[in-house]
Amino acid sequence: MVRVSEAVQLVDRREGRHGEVALRRRGECFEIIANGCFLMDSSDGRSERLMVSAALDMLERPHGASLLIGGLGVGFSMAEACADPRPGRICVVEREQAVIDWHTRGTAPLRRFAGTGHSDPRARIVLDDLLRHVRTTDDRYDVLCLDIDNGPDWTVTEGNQGVYAAAGLTALERVLADGGVLSVWSAARAPAFTQRLASRFARVETLEVPLLPGRRGEPDVVILASRT
Repeated sequence: MVRVSEAVQLVDRREGRHGEVALRRRGECFEIIANGCFLMDSSDGRSERLMVSAALDMLERPHGASLLIGGLGVGFSMAEACADPRPGRICVVEREQAVIDWHTRGTAPLRRFAGTGHSDPRARIVLDDLLRHVRTTDDRYDVLCLDIDNGPDWTVTEGNQGVYAAAGLTALERVLADGGVLSVWSAARAPAFTQRLASRFARVETLEVPLLPGRRGEPDVVILASRT
């Protein structure tokens, strides 16, 4: 829970290709704000980590798996992927240069939240829009982890709505290996999106992450879809 007495410090603000993105600090907690919309913070990374670990657990042959993470953010999902010995290749696609800089340049205030991610030889960060990447890359992935919005029903920009529509799912399926798993982070349940996945994938599950003590609202969820 955020204490009222904790002052908010603006660490950096940039104008990116998709609008304004800012990094704020509230006590020991860092917050990423996109176009005035709260996107994520460093207070609790359980759901971001679950997005990665649950998808790997669902694979029949997880060892040596190729993994794509859509959204670098604070770095929890990258940290989880690199802490796991199973992935053989980890690609993190981030569309905002500012977010990458907060991990890699100057004082790099977010670097520690990515664990060993920035020194792991299996991992690389690609500056690109996620949909453009999956539509143009020749790579295929065993796991696709999407954490680019607050969920399918609450996107940061209008353009991101296409990721969760039929055409976006077709683009994601193009790079998903046989037996692969799609994992999507959401700040709330998304029944319409889940139903859309069920029309394409053989297995769809929603995992709920319990709220921390003192917190209110809906719990974060991870939506998993597998072809097998």
